[in-house]
Amino acid sequence: MSVSASGYRGMLPGRTAVSAAVRTFTAGWVESALSVAVFATMCFVVLSAAPQAAEPDDGAYQASIVAMADGHYLTLSESQAEALAWKLDDFPALIPTQWVELTDGRYISEKDPGYPFLATPFYAAGLIRWAPLFYGALACLGLFMGARRWLGSFGGLAAVGLYCSSGAALAFAWRDFMPTFTDASLIAAGSGALLWAMLAGEAGPRRRNWIGLGGFLALEAATFVRYTDIAMLGCAIVAVIVASLAGAAHLPRRTLCTWLASVAAFGAGVAVFDDLVYGGPLNSGYPPGQITFGLRALGPNLRMMPAHLMQAMPMLVLGLIALTWIVARWPRRHRMDGERGVIARCDLWVGLALGGSWFTIWSLYATYTGTTDPGNVAVQDVRLYLPALGIASLLGAWLVTRVPGRRWRAAATSAAVIGLFVLGVSSFHAMYSALGVPLGG
Repeated sequence: MSVSASGYRGMLPGRTAVSAAVRTFTAGWVESALSVAVFATMCFVVLSAAPQAAEPDDGAYQASIVAMADGHYLTLSESQAEALAWKLDDFPALIPTQWVELTDGRYISEKDPGYPFLATPFYAAGLIRWAPLFYGALACLGLFMGARRWLGSFGGLAAVGLYCSSGAALAFAWRDFMPTFTDASLIAAGSGALLWAMLAGEAGPRRRNWIGLGGFLALEAATFVRYTDIAMLGCAIVAVIVASLAGAAHLPRRTLCTWLASVAAFGAGVAVFDDLVYGGPLNSGYPPGQITFGLRALGPNLRMMPAHLMQAMPMLVLGLIALTWIVARWPRRHRMDGERGVIARCDLWVGLALGGSWFTIWSLYATYTGTTDPGNVAVQDVRLYLPALGIASLLGAWLVTRVPGRRWRAAATSAAVIGLFVLGVSSFHAMYSALGVPLGG
């Protein structure tokens, strides 16, 4: 409670406090309703384009999902794989596209195995187009919670708006059999939930424990969908440990141990799974040497990727400006008194945690040789960088909500979301046109 508010409350006991509570409650509901409207707009844009396979990757995941819906989990015999290829009209292949033979003679998709477990219930119910959007809704919920806790009014709406309006989000939410938007959404949901749990010091320990645990479960699910997301899971582990040891989050030790135990159990489970299915705890479905990283890819990636990323995720500019601003103002913290100093310290902790996660995953893929093909178009390359979309949205929301004055913040948030939706829809269609895939209604 600010000094002025306390003074008013002393002058008018009860009335001002009740009035402020009513205004806060109303503003929260209005912001929630607008966030739902933003997500609904995204769903409308995505569902208005007829579904179709854009790349061979779609077919590989579709085969896994169809096989699982038919009761064949993980691996298939040669005859079952051939029957599946015929069922999906996957010609001229004798087995589904991008499936590989294991040492025991059975077949499995070379893709990481997590997404079929998440998508098969939707496919079985005839709702496969809603699978990515369902996880997108979880992302919006997590981002709204985390951003509103961190940034206050309009923070949740700004984060949700920046996330949903991205051309990359629209492009991959449209591809129902691809996991790209799903794992990015799980990371966004988990990051937002953890941000809420770390900052909600006044909340009950049990509530913080369960919401933070949900955040880690979301990050673990994302890692099972795409194994390289372990980089972001690792950053989350480091962030909560450092914040706890430094006293920045005031987490009960039992809560921290519960979260870390969840991660340990997940790691052990994946190691056992990979050993049983792929023949080794660190193995995957990809043949050795197919997925390679190296510094030689850094130069080509730095030349090619900025243009692709700007087309697909223009809001990353807001996030980068915000991160730079947060770090640059830290040396001036001694001149910030009272509440301003507390806010600056909080912003620095959060900014470093989010920025570190963003930097880690993008640095990893900057050394990936698979994105250095000059023939690739934006939609083929940006999928690798999508896991940081929620992080960039949170940081971009910080910049939008730093506009002084409530009305100006509302105007800035609205302008940013509407403008980025226009750019997003345009880039959504442009990326697939470049790939030769018309987005018919």
